[in-house]
Formats: sequence, C-alpha cells, structure tokens
Amino acid sequence: MLRTDYDNTLTFITQPDHGRLAGMLAAHWGNDSFTAPGHYGNPAEADRLRSEVLLGIAEHDNGWWEWEADPSITIETGQPMGLGEVLQDQQAGMDRWHIGTVRLPTHPYASLLISWHAYWLYAIRVVDQPDARFTHPLFWKGAPEQLYPGALDLPKEFLSGLAVTQKRLETTILDDDCGVSWLAEDVFKPNIRLLQLCDGLSLALCSKLIPATSGITNGLGNDDFSLIGVPRAGWDDLVDISIRALGGNRLVLDPYPFDVPELTVSVPAKILTAGLTSDQPIHAWWHSVPLQLITWTLVAPYESCDPGMGNFLPGFAVE
Repeated sequence: MLRTDYDNTLTFITQPDHGRLAGMLAAHWGNDSFTAPGHYGNPAEADRLRSEVLLGIAEHDNGWWEWEADPSITIETGQPMGLGEVLQDQQAGMDRWHIGTVRLPTHPYASLLISWHAYWLYAIRVVDQPDARFTHPLFWKGAPEQLYPGALDLPKEFLSGLAVTQKRLETTILDDDCGVSWLAEDVFKPNIRLLQLCDGLSLALCSKLIPATSGITNGLGNDDFSLIGVPRAGWDDLVDISIRALGGNRLVLDPYPFDVPELTVSVPAKILTAGLTSDQPIHAWWHSVPLQLITWTLVAPYESCDPGMGNFLPGFAVE
C-alpha cells in the first residue's frame, strides 16, 4: 500500500494499481526520439517481445495482491501500513518478490524482468560496485538504507535465490525460437531499465517515495525530479529526463518519451481526512471508503517538441 500524507489528507493506492499505471506509461513509451519497449537492439518478433515487456512492467508488484486484500495495520490509527513501514521487516518485502516472480508461469520473459527488478532494488546495498545504470529512481539522490534497512545477510541470501530463479527462467526462454535474441544484452538490459523508470515515474505520481530535486517532497505528482539514465535509442544512448510539476496535476517531461502529445493517466485511490483513526477491525470499515480516481496529464515542453510529432501544444509555453 502506498500511503501519502499531503494537504491534510491521506491517500492510499495499492501496489498492483500503481503497477498498472506503470504499465500504461510503458504502453505509451516510444516516439521519434525514444525506442518503444521490446524494440531495443534487434530482437526477433519485436512486437511479441513488447507485449512481454509491458506485461512484466504492469505486473511487477503483483506479489502484493494477498497483502493488499488483508493489509497489516498501523496500531495507532487502525489504517493499512504504508510500504515504508512494511519494508522495515526485510523478510516481509522479500516474501512478496518470491510470490511475484512465479506468478506468471506462461510468461517467463515478463517474470525474468520482474526478478531483475527485485535484484537491483537490493543489489544497491549488497553488491560491491553495482552497475550505476541500474540505480532505481527511488535512490537517485542516494540513501537506499532508508527504504531497505537492516543487516545484509538476508538480502544476500535473497539475491542468491533470485539467481536460481533467473537461471530457470532463462532456460525456459531459450526454448523459444526468439529466446537467444531476446536475452541479448542490448535487448534485455534496456527493458530492465525501462521497468525501473516506469516504476519510478508511477511512484512519483502515486506516493512521495521519489525524492524531489530540492526541498520537501510532497508526492502525488507535485514535485520536480529527474529520471536518470533513460535509454533513448538503445543501451548505449542514455539521457536524463527532467520532470517539472506545473500544478493542477500536470507535469512536463523534457525530453518527452511518449507517443501522444498529452498523456493522461489515472489510478484509483482511497482518500481519508488526516488524523482519522479507527479501533474497528480493518474490514469492518475499510471497504466502505469509496474509491476516487486521481488523474494526471504528462506533457512535453512546447519549444522542445520532437519534429516528427509537430508543434502539438499551441499556446503552451514553459516559463
């Protein structure tokens, strides 16, 4: 559960819903400047690969389904715990990944992407000199120990277990006629990175976990920040995307990676008044809270529009 306190309210968004938002971002990723998911390098049947990549991104947090149905509770308020609270128990977070990496047995490529996503979240603390190109947006300003605290023994054991899972998934993928090309570094690595980036952008909209460029992080799409190391044409062509909150749930991305001039996305949420507490069992009151749809619009800066897309924001100017 992503729980965000902002403007005298508490906003709750489930991990699977956040994942689906990441999947929508990925589904619209790609234009004259940015390669679409699954099309990096020279893969066989790129459109089929794109489908696998989109599935992996949209379902990367599906290991939380059971927890979201029966969430752990903050004793003081009677409300569901936020992700940061849950992850204080290292094993609880790893258990979610054990579920998620085997949830899609007929889609080994999507599952492999999910497993590598989990790997890099923990490797930043465990591995000596981890590849900086896989630094998750959560940690673009450092401090991974704040979200993933504790001793390193459990994470090391977790990564060893992931390696076994990854080997099994790779063997299954290689049984496919396209498997060799799909696992080529210039194909596979940018797809892993794209999962991280769409996850980070979705988290910036659904929570306050992505640090703002400066000052206090407000969350819910109200912060300036950057996506670092974004594959543009391919793995050897990385750029940074600057994201600026314009207010009114509009954000400008420069450069702009999507296939439509204005991308409107939304996610269901439960919104409570700050300070509300309950001593009732969670299911006695939680299901009476109505879902509300939160919507954001992502736009390109007018003066940096891609020539192939035209000047599609007439009258819009960046200050």
